[in-house]
Amino acid sequence: PGPLNGPPPTMRFPAPPAPRNAGLPGWLWPAVAALALVIGLVGGALGGMAYDAVTDDDTNPSGSTGADADEPVGDAPLPAGNTSVSAVAARLLPSTVQVIASFDDQEGGATGSGFVLDRKGHIVTNNHVVADSADNDQPIVIVDQDGNHYDAELVGRSPVYDLAVLYSKDAVGLRPASLGVSRTLRVGDGVVAIGSPLGLTSTVTAGIVSAVDRPVTTGESADDTSYINAVQTDAAINPGNSGGPLVNLRGQVVGVNSAIATTGAATGQSGNIGVGFAIPIEQVRVTADQILSDGEARYPVIGATVQTGVTDGEGARIDQVPDGTPAAAAGLQTDDLVTRIDGERVTDGIALIVAIRTHQPGETVRLTVVRDGDERTIEVTLDSKVG
Repeated sequence: PGPLNGPPPTMRFPAPPAPRNAGLPGWLWPAVAALALVIGLVGGALGGMAYDAVTDDDTNPSGSTGADADEPVGDAPLPAGNTSVSAVAARLLPSTVQVIASFDDQEGGATGSGFVLDRKGHIVTNNHVVADSADNDQPIVIVDQDGNHYDAELVGRSPVYDLAVLYSKDAVGLRPASLGVSRTLRVGDGVVAIGSPLGLTSTVTAGIVSAVDRPVTTGESADDTSYINAVQTDAAINPGNSGGPLVNLRGQVVGVNSAIATTGAATGQSGNIGVGFAIPIEQVRVTADQILSDGEARYPVIGATVQTGVTDGEGARIDQVPDGTPAAAAGLQTDDLVTRIDGERVTDGIALIVAIRTHQPGETVRLTVVRDGDERTIEVTLDSKVG
């Protein structure tokens, strides 16, 4: 929950009539007044101490940054009917940073974006923005809206979800972004992307939600592949926007910009063509909280491997079911065709992987499976891996 807004306002009442002595000794009234004054002062001091303690705990929660909270840690959202992109920009620009990291072992060779998660100096960005710096022990720097540079360090990262959390002791004064929800987004809703595309800091672009629950694969190798159940948008997103916030018109972060579709250019770095993808904020909350609690993130698995090159829309074909895995324990077999998970249609292997990764380890999912022409339901309890 966000910070308390201070003590409740006072209300002025009409002055009461002066009390009658009713035959009591004259010296008693000054004594009563003095006693009341002492009690009032003590009560006020204790109340102030209690209020300070509450606000300190709220703005500096132990073991949590607000990433897993139901309410945003930043400012209250803009009115529900807001249509002003400039109002959204004014709210989020102070909470958005540029991230400067290394690339190909060259210090400062990569730039991305990020946003302020809490009042403790934590920043959310994409894993792929800082992966080279993390692997080669290179410095990471964040730059705020005013151009101030802060040294940052890596708290933890998740290649699977393409997320990373940074910490800078000098960034504790930056305003946290308000976190919203993506599950209520509808196709056509207005959204705003904020970041540093092509190194151009504090850039704002606007568009709409083009699709939701879009299975997307990113990464150039098996080691850095991530599967995203993405929010798709036509807000202009270019290289350098990675890690920046995708924001609804109430000024709440609903996703982390992570990938763009390209036209197949040899470099893979073609500019915006109106198809960008953001990691839903619900996943960001979970992964950031895991990193901040344990220093690492975990993702759910069934233990089986599936074909990912077939896109005929019929389902996900199971390739292997190793012994000792949740899939084997549940009775899943090689060549099974998974057509649904928890009643939702599965079109291919990537869709199944993405759907599984929207769950948490320990949860049980229901797979609708076609085997030898017969349909059956198999329940699998998800295991976990670090990544």
